[in-house]
Parts: sequence; structure tokens; C-alpha cells
Amino acid sequence: MQRRDFLKYSAALGAFSALPLWSRSAFAAERPALPIPDLLEADAQSRIRLTVQAGKTTFGKHTATSWGYNGNLLGPALKLQQGKQVNVEIRNQLSEETTVHWHGLEVPGSVDGGPQGVITPGKSRSVSFTPTQQAATCWFHPHQHGKTGYQVAMGLAGLVLIEDPHSQQLLLPKSWGVDDVPVIVQDKKFTAEGEIDYQLDMMSAAVGWFGDTLLTNGAIYPRHAAPRGWLRLRLLNGCNARSLNFAISDKRPLYVIASDGGLLAEPVAVTELPMMPGERFEVLVETRDGKPFDIVTLPVSQMGMSIAPFDKPHPVLSIQPLRVVASGMLPDKLVQVPALPSLEGLTQRTLKLSMDPMLDQMGMQALMDKYGAQAMGGMDHGAMMQHGGHGMNHGSMGAMEHSSHGLDLHHANRINGQAFAMDTPQFAAARGQHERWVISGEGDMMLHPFHIHGTQFRILSENGKKPAAHRSGWKDTVKVEGGVSEVLVRFEHDAPKESAYMAHCHLLEHEDTGMMLGFTV
Repeated sequence: MQRRDFLKYSAALGAFSALPLWSRSAFAAERPALPIPDLLEADAQSRIRLTVQAGKTTFGKHTATSWGYNGNLLGPALKLQQGKQVNVEIRNQLSEETTVHWHGLEVPGSVDGGPQGVITPGKSRSVSFTPTQQAATCWFHPHQHGKTGYQVAMGLAGLVLIEDPHSQQLLLPKSWGVDDVPVIVQDKKFTAEGEIDYQLDMMSAAVGWFGDTLLTNGAIYPRHAAPRGWLRLRLLNGCNARSLNFAISDKRPLYVIASDGGLLAEPVAVTELPMMPGERFEVLVETRDGKPFDIVTLPVSQMGMSIAPFDKPHPVLSIQPLRVVASGMLPDKLVQVPALPSLEGLTQRTLKLSMDPMLDQMGMQALMDKYGAQAMGGMDHGAMMQHGGHGMNHGSMGAMEHSSHGLDLHHANRINGQAFAMDTPQFAAARGQHERWVISGEGDMMLHPFHIHGTQFRILSENGKKPAAHRSGWKDTVKVEGGVSEVLVRFEHDAPKESAYMAHCHLLEHEDTGMMLGFTV
């Protein structure tokens, strides 16, 4: 450990009461071990093979049909090297079309895997690209138009680890599955028969699909035996719609070392780490004292997401330190993050996110009817009826319910007044030039985790505020929630019309119902 004054790390620390250690319960010994995805590297011909397939997975008392890459659920972690070409062969053994999108990778539109990159049942697609960006934890998942939420809910997701010479020289924990641990957190719900219960209906199109069972790498509250010293967690919020807020049961800090696009300039200590769907953070946690602790997610004030059991802290992962001591360290400095360039004279684009007023109101009413006031995150019924600025009374609500069959869910959410149209990109960006994108969710109280393909950007402001220290590095997802956020983007690869990049809300049910646009580079 490099000894430095840790006051700078502690400046961001908040406080919350110590939480119970769920892992000390009588059932601790029955906890499953944390599943660790295989680390898959390219072979001698620079090839990686992925098969998209169906299988069966047991989730607690449920055994359900599930989908995975090279297995029944989720997929391997792909380890790529900066500057080294990789050829990925993807075979679709599902009974429906799918795509594979490289979320967070700066690759040309032709291999990005957006909704145009369809792989039909029984067919294959091969893509070749050379990662040029810095070391980062990215991920891959489907991007099938109108069915992304369903296919992710069925289990399709996997990590992508990019390494570069600098990251390999840092004395960070690097033993995969031991002190360098993937933590993919997702929620699911199940039918009475035990199958994954996914539906794209009025309520989920409005607020998103969320479940009552939380999974970590596909397991319910697993345990991980970690060496003493420093533990590196690669966190992915892989939920369709649920935001998470990670913390540790005994209040020890999380030292954030990387965000979506790679390492920060220096570690940032936090006691709470909010994460929206699609976001990744890498954190180091000190385990030198040998005491067990839990990774938990704290309650989140997100419409529809605070239903029990998520109205109180919920355990995600139990950490049980071993006697063996790890060799990784927490460096004082991580990587040079360039200063922001001048914003004068840049092309500026405004993206206005909106929901169909009928969907907005009917979705809110359905949520209220199903779960009551608890679902509204503290919003009273009067405020709910005024949601989105479209004040309605019970009579007009009833009239809308009778006309709900006229609402096309797949075109109910929009950007700049337009629902997604596959063959109509909204604009063209110039390769190699910075642009300032202003993304507005004003008049809409919903959370929109906004994701842009083909780039890692810098957040200029997030809902009108300066980004937090750990959100000031490279990002591909920005928070838009009832306000305006600005990002500085630049694209280094081409994306022609037939394989345009996407920009969209990563609340997957919003994406599937039109809150997405294509753009060329």
C-alpha cells in the first residue's frame, strides 16, 4: 500500500447506520458460491466463438427457461487487448432473431451490433474489430429492436474486459474470480409456474420492468471467499430498469477506481454508489481486517422501484475473507484523464426525451392500482395525476382506459418528437470532432439513463449540476431525470446509414417503445 494522506479520499464519505450482516444468519452456510463467468480470450487465430442458446437455470425455488452465451445464463467475460484485432463468431441457436451489441466499445457502426445487426435463427455473424480505447470494463447484450428488454430479462449479458499496457503495470488486484471479481446485478420476477415473467405492457412501457428477486451473477445473495488485502469488484447494473445504490453493511468505503470508459485519475472514496441500468464502476474494498461483510443495495427513490423488498437495504453479495493475503494495492494515481477542451464554437445538438401523455398517465395509474402509494416513491396521488404536466381527473383517466387499445406501445416514447425509425437517422456527426449534446428530460419525471453508442464521453453537467468526482471520467451513460444534462462527445469511427449508431434511454422498455434515435458518423 502506498502511504498517503487519505483525507482527500475521505472527503466524499457520507454516513449511514451500520446494517445487519445478513450472512451471519442461520442459513449462511447454504448460500451459493458466487458464480464466476469464464474468462475467454481469443485463440491463436484471434477468434472468439459465442453461441446464443436456450437452457434451464435454477433461481432459488424456481427452475426456468433461460438464455445465455455459451451456456444457460449470462455469458463469459471476454478479455481483449488494446491494439489487437479480434474476430468474434456469433451463432444464434435461439428460435428468434437477436443481435449482439458491444456496449461501451468504440468500434465502427458496421460491427457495433445495434438493431440492424440481426442474426436470424440458425445463422451466424462474424465481426472483426481492434479495440483502441483505454482499459475498461464494458459489456455485451442484445439490441433486437422492440425485444431488447425481453432478451436481456431472459439472461443474455456478458462482460468485456479491455486491457492496455498501463493498466497491466498498475498494482491492482488481477486474479480473476479471486481478488478481481465480476458482480453483475439484475432483478427478475417469475410466474406461478416458475418461469421468467416478462411482459411489455402499459405499466412496464411507462416505468420499466422490474422484479422482486435480485440476482448476482445469476445467483440469489451468493457468498465469495476473498483473500485479505484489497478486493476489486467490477460492478455492472444489468437490470432492465432498476437503479441500484451499492454500499457495504459495516460502512467501510468503496474506492471507485474506474467508470464506464476506464480508470479515473485517482481513487474516489464513497460510502454509497448509485448506479443506473447499463452503468459499470470498478471499486476496491479493503478486507485486511478479516471481518465478513455484505455488499448491499440501499433503497432508491425511483418511481416504481421501491416496492418491497427494496424499500429497505437488500443484500447482494456476502464477502468472507480468508487467511491468505492478496498482493494487490490501491494506487494513489491511476491514469491521466485529459482536461476538457474549449467548448467554444462546437456543434451543439439538443435531444428532447418525451413520453406519450396517454402512456405516461395510464402507466402511472396502473402502477398506482397495482402497488399503491408506495410505488410512487413518496409522490402523493394528486401529484401523480399531474405527472408530466398533463393534469387529468378520474373521468378523463377512465376515458383513456377505454381508448387504450389505440396506443401503439412501440411508438409511445420519443426523442425530438419522433419514435425510433430504423431507416431514418436523425442527424450526421463529423468523425474526430467534439460536439456538445444537450439531453433534456424536462416535463418528464421519469429516470432516463441515456446511452450513446460508439463513444466514451465526458459529462459536462448532470441534471443541471456538476458531475460527482467519480462520474467525471469517461462515461457512456448519463443521468437525465426531470432536467437537462450535457455531454461532450467525439466519434473516431464511421457509422454509415445502413449501420448507424444508436442514442437511447437504457431503461430498456423505453428503448423498446421508441425512445431511441439513429445517427451517422
